[in-house]
Formats: sequence, structure tokens, C-alpha cells
Amino acid sequence: MPALTFSVDTALAALTVSVWDTSLPSPHPTNGNGNGHWTPSHSNSLYNIDGWGLPYFSVNSSGNVTVRPHGNQTMAHQEIDLLKVVKKVSDSKCNGGLNLHLPVIIRFPDVLKNRLECLQTAFNYAVKSLSYSSYYQGVYPVKCNQDRFLVEDIVKFGSGFGFGLEAGSKPELLLAMSCLCKGSAESLLICNGFKDIEYVSLALIARKLSMNSVIVLEQEEELDKVIDVSVKLGVRPVVGVRAKLRTKHSGHFGSTSGEKGKFGLTTTQIVRVVRKLEQCGMLDCLQLLHFHIGSQIPSTALLADGVGEAAQIYCELVRLGASMKVIDIGGGLGIDYDGSKSADSDVSVGYSLEEYALAVVQAVKFVCDRNSVNHPVICSESGRALVSHHSVLIFEAVSSSKYTVPTMSSFDVQRFVEQLLEDAHSDYNNLSQSAVRGDYEACLAYVDKLKQRCVEKFKDGSLDIEQLAATDGLCDFVAKEIGASDPISTYHVNLSVFTSVPDFWGIEQLFPIVPIHRLDECPTRRGILSDLTCDSDGKIDKFIGGESSLPLHELEGENGTKYYLGMFLGGAYEEALGGVHNLFGGPSVVRVSQSDGPFGFAVTSAVPGPSCSDVLRSMQHEPEIMFQTLKHRIEEYVHDDGNMDGAMIADGIAQSFHNTPYLTVGSSCCLTAVNSNNGYYYCSDEDFTAGADAVTGDDDPWSYVCA
Repeated sequence: MPALTFSVDTALAALTVSVWDTSLPSPHPTNGNGNGHWTPSHSNSLYNIDGWGLPYFSVNSSGNVTVRPHGNQTMAHQEIDLLKVVKKVSDSKCNGGLNLHLPVIIRFPDVLKNRLECLQTAFNYAVKSLSYSSYYQGVYPVKCNQDRFLVEDIVKFGSGFGFGLEAGSKPELLLAMSCLCKGSAESLLICNGFKDIEYVSLALIARKLSMNSVIVLEQEEELDKVIDVSVKLGVRPVVGVRAKLRTKHSGHFGSTSGEKGKFGLTTTQIVRVVRKLEQCGMLDCLQLLHFHIGSQIPSTALLADGVGEAAQIYCELVRLGASMKVIDIGGGLGIDYDGSKSADSDVSVGYSLEEYALAVVQAVKFVCDRNSVNHPVICSESGRALVSHHSVLIFEAVSSSKYTVPTMSSFDVQRFVEQLLEDAHSDYNNLSQSAVRGDYEACLAYVDKLKQRCVEKFKDGSLDIEQLAATDGLCDFVAKEIGASDPISTYHVNLSVFTSVPDFWGIEQLFPIVPIHRLDECPTRRGILSDLTCDSDGKIDKFIGGESSLPLHELEGENGTKYYLGMFLGGAYEEALGGVHNLFGGPSVVRVSQSDGPFGFAVTSAVPGPSCSDVLRSMQHEPEIMFQTLKHRIEEYVHDDGNMDGAMIADGIAQSFHNTPYLTVGSSCCLTAVNSNNGYYYCSDEDFTAGADAVTGDDDPWSYVCA
């Protein structure tokens, strides 16, 4: 028996190396009863669901993730089982489902309502407890997520306390104006962003339509436009200024704030604006001060510092004669993506909603009292904190891959040695001797050297592919035996990272990702997630908690069991930023409301994701012409042969234009008739009795692609 075989069988067999990450629980934990049964509570701890998910997400006794739509006020029977929602969404119509393909975004308007109410309640409590003489009135920055139903929900849910909207572009301003027609007349319409004459005109028209619009000057030269257009339209404007504060926080989300920030006016420019308004007899129009420290403000200490600086500017504007009424603290209210409650992380914050509100109100009150200035209305533009929790992205793992290290007998090793070229024998002998000595560091070094030498020999033609494969097998076998092999699997998911999780790719933003079921089972593998795109960046290999892999379960696809994963807290920015990389469009979207019916929820709207034709058209292609070109090609080259005729091929291509760009897992060939995905189902939030058969849609291909 060769020396290496002896070393592997004897020396290395005595080495005990665990490939299970020591930061995770043992694969066979012991519960409180002293046995080794894995329970949902173990999964809850493993994925830190209570850390980032409370009060909206938990795990039930069946091992499924549930949504608690009313937060802490959710009763047990009101919890919504995510797996049941996915089944309702993805099942065929004949089985009572909606026949939508994954990935899918599931929105929970009840969660959105609860978030908005919690924000308002936190500020109301701070105002009352600190004897603040004014009040809080927030706005939602529509750039976070411009979805129609979401924005309309915010206006509806917030109308009772004058909750408004913030716009940063002309389309967003048109959107906000339209939605606020159904809101409170007191709701603020904050007009931010760079402005041309048309933007200013729209903002002034909104005021003429009895909307409470405020034009916030981002650049000094915008004031001339506001003055000129207001005179022409005969509308008295309400103006705000955005100040560049000295206060800023470190990290990615604070890089756009401070004196070098993209937006805002310096103190010198603010003084010039005040003087110009005074000269025009319009100083009374200046009523709002706006600033923005940065998103995901990490601590209340930093927050109070910035608010205090802005409050002093506010008081100075009052001293200069402006009719100040509102201090707009901008965005920055963070959320805890990883559940660590850390002030030293871009994905966490070291405070609660209540602590944030208290810090703001206290800082404004202190400065205003010091300057004997009336307390202003406090406005915030909290987008991320409002909408992040309300939606969940669900996608499916369709396969997994992990390199299987071959087993090698003494005969295999002997045959390998006999085939080695002479100058590679020394590397093998050094490897063998290191294994016998138990010097595993040297062992790995000689493994690399042997592999590299054989690769060079393969390149110059001295080694054939079978010999190279045998070398790889031996080296991987040795690495496995000494515990140095990589145990990480790659899970292939039916998703585009660029489309649905662009912040992960662009700025390495982390989101909680968790299997939404099988949490009563112990995950036995660790994996990274690889998407469908033909791009090496199309993967998720960083997870909350500083992990480079995610605990996952073995796939059971051969038994027809699907494996669903959920990405949480992604309701802000991801949809607006996503593109069509590799021509994968956005996911399907459904809205789910809590219901007291037998299933505990109702799907109130469902919109399929874009078809292949839709995404082609978005890049200026013309699917109608494309199909006609292919059809003519079929007529020219395809002749009936008894197996597949031209008409069948044309029908199949027509259907492919019509189908989803994502994988239709488990579906039949595209050349057979399958249900289309262009159905649209909508009912009012009150109509919880609508069944799946209410979903309408033409199951035939579009007329222009009929062969």
C-alpha cells in the first residue's frame, strides 16, 4: 500500500475535523426536554427571526414563517402562514390558485398601516411626554417605492393625521398630486429634488388646487424660477430651504450628507435667499427648513446632534423675519436588517422607534426654548422605516450543486502513482510523507504544487484529461480527509439578483433571507444563492450576522416538494431600482390582507410579472415583428415530417413570447399549450370573499402571435 494510502487510512482517519460552522447550533441540538429533536424555536434562533422580524414575522408550530399583520396587536388566529399564501398564488386555477409564476412579491397592507400608526404614535407620545407645544406631521417619500396601491394606501391610512407625500421628480409630483386628491387637505406635499420651470409650475398649481405644497429649494438659483412662475400664475408660494448641515454620519448611507453633500444650501446661500425674498416682499413665504443627515442614522446621539444644528438654523430664520412653521428632518429613521441592535453597522440601528421620536422632539424643543422660539411642526420623510416590512420576496430554489469528492481505494492511488510523470513523483512523495507525519499545512502546500505541475503538463500536451481528472480527484480527496475542503453548496434560485435585490449587488446591502417552511427540520447544509442571470455577480454570498453562507435544507425535488425562500425587509427601493438584466423582468405582485375567514387571509389583487414580450418591448424590440420574422423562417425551412410540423413550432414560439422570462419549474415543453400569465385580478380590500375563479385572463396566446 502506498504511503499516502496508509496516511489517509491511518493517520488522517484519526483526525476529527467538523465541517459544520461553529457559529451555528449543532446539527443535533438538545431541547429543554433533554432529547435531540429539532424544533421551530431552534430555527427561530438560528436565523435570528425575533431579532430582525419582530413584531411582524415569526415561526409557527408547523415550521412555517408567519406574518403578524397588526404587529404586537395581532391575535393568534390572525397570523398569516406564508406557505399557504404561496400555495394560493402558485397553484393552478383548477386547484383554486391564481396560477402565477414565482418569484413573487407579497405585499401586506395591514403591516404598512401598522407601521404608519406606530410612527405617528411614537411622535405623539414624545410630543405629549415632553410638553411640546406643536405636533408631528409626516410625509412618505415616494422614491422608496412608487407602487400605486402602496402610495394610495399610505394616503388613505394617514389621512386621519394629515400624513402626506414627498416628491423628487416631475413624475413623482404628478403621482403625489393625484393621490392627495383623496387625502387630507392638511397633508403636506413636499417638493424636493432639482427643479425646472415645469416642476415649479406643477407645485404651484397643486397649491391652487388647495393642496398643501411646499417648494423646497435645493439650489439657490431655483428661487428665481419660483418667484417668476408664482407671479405669472398668481399663486402665493410656500417655500422651504434645504440646509447643508455640518453634521453627518460615517458609512455608506451617510456619505451624501454634510457640507459636501449633493443637495442643499450653505449658510451663506440661505442668508442670500432670505434677503432676496425680503426684497421681493415674499419673506412670509419662507416657512419650512429641511435637512437630511443620511439614511440609516445609526444612533440617537448623532441624530440629536444633527437635529440640534438644524433647529438653531430654524431659530435664526425666525430671527431674520421668516414666517417659519415646519422643520423637516428628512429621512434617516433606520431599521434593523440583521437584528443586532448595533449602532456600528450599516444594516442595523441602536434605537427603537420610540427612542428616535423622543430624541428628535427633545432636540428641537431644547433649541427653540433656548431661543424663545415657538415650537415648529415636526415633519419627517421616513420611507425605509415605513415600507420595508410590508412586502416579502418569495423565490424558489430549483437545484443545488456541490462537488462530490471521489472515494479512492489503495488500488486507485497505486494506479494514479504509476501514471504520474517522473518529475511529478517528488511532489507526490513529499505529499505522502507530510500526511504520514500529520503535517497537514505542508500537505496542502504539496497538494497545490502537485496540481499546478499537472496542469502545466496538461497544457503542453504531456498529460491527458483522464490523468488530470485523477490528479484533481486525489488532491480533493486529501483536502477532504484533513478537513480543508469547502462544504458550501450552491443553490440555484429562480430569481434575478439585479432585478429584485439590486442593493445587494450595488452597495452590498444585506437583507434577511430565510426558508419560509421546513423550519421544524434541522438544516444540514450551508449554501450560497446563485441566480438565473449569465453574470458572475448574480449571486448572494453574504448574509446577516457576517455569514458567507446560509444554513439550508436538502432539496427534495425528486419527491415533488418545492423549496421556498423569502427575502424580508426589502419593501423600500428594491423595486424602483431593479432593471431588466438578462431581460428578466420584475416578479409577480400580490396584495394579501388579513381576513377573519377560514383561511385567515384574502388576496385582494394579483398582477403577473412581465412576459418575455413585455421585457423585449422595454428595450425597444418589437415582439410582433420578431415573431413574424421567425414564422417566415419556419415556413421556409420546416417541412412536416410526422413528428412536428411548422404550425406546432410557430405556436410554441408564440407561447414563449407570451410566457414568463423566469423558469416555469415543473412545466411542460414550450411547444405545448400552457396557461398564459397575462391575467389580472383585482377586488377592493373589503371584498374578501372573492375566490380564485374570479381571476380573469385570456388563456390563448395574443392574437398577433397566433400561427
